Amino acid sequence: MKKTDKIDLGFTPLDELFMDQKTRTEIHLPRIREIPLSEIDPFPDHPFHVRMDADMEELVLSVKERGVISPVLLRKKDDGRYEVVSGHRRVRACELAGLSTVKAEIRELGKEEATVLMVDSNLHRSVILPSEKAFAYKMRMEAIKRQGRRTDLNSAPVVSKSTSAPVVSKLRSNEVVGAMGGESREQVRRYIRLTFLIPELLKLVDEGKIALRPAVELSYLSRKEQEALFEAIGMNDATPSHAQAIRMRHFSEEARLTSDVIDAIMEEEKPNQKDKIGLYLKELRKFIPESVPDDETPGYILEALKAYRKHLIQARGIAR
Repeated sequence: MKKTDKIDLGFTPLDELFMDQKTRTEIHLPRIREIPLSEIDPFPDHPFHVRMDADMEELVLSVKERGVISPVLLRKKDDGRYEVVSGHRRVRACELAGLSTVKAEIRELGKEEATVLMVDSNLHRSVILPSEKAFAYKMRMEAIKRQGRRTDLNSAPVVSKSTSAPVVSKLRSNEVVGAMGGESREQVRRYIRLTFLIPELLKLVDEGKIALRPAVELSYLSRKEQEALFEAIGMNDATPSHAQAIRMRHFSEEARLTSDVIDAIMEEEKPNQKDKIGLYLKELRKFIPESVPDDETPGYILEALKAYRKHLIQARGIAR
């Protein structure tokens, strides 16, 4: 606790000299209070989702039986309400359990300090989506830049002897973020690039349908180009490989990435997509004229699909 908290309790430094160790320790313990859930707000732009999964169900049952064992961390806002720094899942579990209050530690924190603590307290989760990590790293890096700190909250600002002003460390912000999250500077940069993807493409990354590296390349496309790509992904039922994503970025940088170029790239057959479709001739014959011999069936199907695709492209053009 801060020294100002002692004043609130009616103790002075002189009083503390005559206290026994037990009393002195109790004074410095964090204050744990029961805070009404109705007075608590989530952290602004909280990047980590509170999922209604099996883990949440177990947490709700635990809260019903034993209450909140580990207090949540809150900070008081200027309007008198409280903001969750750590413990969004526990707060939600209390709501689902029908409780009206939650056990909480109240700490005086600035916006940047709270942001760094919020991110760090969530990085230990067993399951973190790429999008969650992306926005969390971005928030933490921006907070560190605003702080002018060289590491984390436990490090004091570097002070110049000549000016007595805070000096930002030579370490880059993304190096600091990476050191805290166990990621390299380059990996942090990759994740932060995901924040430039449109929501539809970012969802495909979270679902594991687009890998991190191709997603990074696609993040350099304009919003309009990304929207055209998302359409092409749906039309071809396939996502771009790393090599295809690199080519799209190059075309984009040269202002030559049109919808037709995207379609042409996405129509290419990738090695890992070969020989994956199996069709039964008996079922297909229902849709093929009897005049078409069995050995000409593959060609007939291919031409039919090309004609259907052309129809879809024309319909899409009209819709636009």
